[in-house]
Parts: sequence; C-alpha cells; structure tokens
Amino acid sequence: MVSRWLYLGLVACVALERTVELRLSRRNAAAAFAAGGREYGRSHWRAMQLLHTGFLIACPLEVFLLERTFHPGLGVPMLLILGATMALRYWVVATLGERWNTRIIVVPHWVPASGGPYRWLRHPNYLAVVLELVALPLVHGAWITAIVAGILDLAVLRSRIAAEEAALAAWPGYTQALSGRGWFLPRRPPRIVRKAP
Repeated sequence: MVSRWLYLGLVACVALERTVELRLSRRNAAAAFAAGGREYGRSHWRAMQLLHTGFLIACPLEVFLLERTFHPGLGVPMLLILGATMALRYWVVATLGERWNTRIIVVPHWVPASGGPYRWLRHPNYLAVVLELVALPLVHGAWITAIVAGILDLAVLRSRIAAEEAALAAWPGYTQALSGRGWFLPRRPPRIVRKAP
C-alpha cells in the first residue's frame, strides 16, 4: 500500500513538471509570435492536451482501483527508462532554447536545430513522450493505461508529425539540416562497399 502512495507522489511530480513545461511553452510561443511566427496543426493540439491530462489521472486510478502491485523486476527498469525520457526531454529543451514549444510555430528567420539529440533524430521529444507514456504506468503495473495511452498517443502523433513535417518543410534549411535522420530511431550510416581492384 505504501508503494501506491509513493507512486501517486511520482505521478504528481510528473504533473508538476508538465505544468512548468506549459508555462515555458506559453512564454516561448509569445516570443515566437512576436518574431513573426505562424502556427500550424492547431486542430490536434487539444487532443494532445486531453490525452496527457487523462493519462496522468489514469495512472494512479488504475493502480489504486485495480490494486496494482509494485514488482521491482518491472518497476525499477521502468523508473530508469522514465529518468532517461526526462533527460532526453530536457536535452531537447536546452538544444531548442526559445524555439521549444508544445505547439507547432514556425518563425521564418530562425535556424533549424541540428545539434544535441537532433544530430541523430528528427523528433527526439516525441520519442521521449512515447517511452514515458509506457514507462510511467508500468512503474507500478498499470498495464492497461500503458497500452491505451501508447496506442492513442501514436494515433495523435501520426497527425502531429505530419503537420509538423509539412510546416517545417517550407522552412529554409530544415530539409537539408535534418536530412538522413530517423524520426524516432537513429539511422545507421550507409555501408561503404569497396570494389575489388
């Protein structure tokens, strides 16, 4: 029973962290609009908000109502993955600086990010989100929430990434800056085949 209350505290910390992110996002959005930014893909943004809010409610609900137990063999690795997702997320935030946002806002004269995790991935933040939506519930055995949230998130991300890629494709330098990078997983560099002399 104690582990359930500790888990509730963990989810509350994640919710608090999300609140801080939304404040940062609003500040960055205001700066982007002031610099001439244009927003794209607004239609699915509300769906993302509802999904993430519902997710943070569903995690402890499943644990308490269905009396999920903590199994160290699963919970500890999931905690490590959750920590890695947080590290990746803040690496993204630090790399993008004022360009980071929860919305798709393109400012024509801003330069696309190609450093940090963007050296290997086009969408490292979405990789962090997908992993988090599976890891956080599984820390305390909430497997129904992990499955449902994971499926719903992939459906929302499909629209989100399509809108983001379409918006950024017209951004000068985006295609060249991130060409050859995978969306969620790094691509292996092409093998060099040497011809026999």
